[in-house]
Amino acid sequence: MRKAHLMKYLILCLVVASLCFSCGGKETRKSSEDARLAEEAFRLADTLKNAYEKNDASALEENSTKDGYRVLIAAVKKFDRADLTFTPTWVDIKDSTVSLTISWKGTWTVRDKSTEERGLAVFVLEGHPLKLALIQRENPFSQPE
Repeated sequence: MRKAHLMKYLILCLVVASLCFSCGGKETRKSSEDARLAEEAFRLADTLKNAYEKNDASALEENSTKDGYRVLIAAVKKFDRADLTFTPTWVDIKDSTVSLTISWKGTWTVRDKSTEERGLAVFVLEGHPLKLALIQRENPFSQPE
């Protein structure tokens, strides 16, 4: 009986050891082009959010197409402080256009009055590197209303 337990224990140890060694390789996979574009879109959305919160018009312009910037800057309203949270929910890639759907919520302070809003926006991004071309649905940068 004792030998049977010892044999089971040794087999279990061999299985565990082989699993550990087989999963520990240094093989890495390169991300696909779509995954790379999605990551770039997430970074761009975060860059735009940070620039907006800091009222940095030059950073907004730098990360937008000419028409995208024109529409974006026309929608921006004055605020003393803004705090936005972006949660990417969907990425659609067609040819050279990336549509990034973002669930957003924000708090804006204007003359000591605080306003909270939330919504869903689609950032249409184009080019290499990606730049904001259009915002569809509820524009987080057109708040507070």
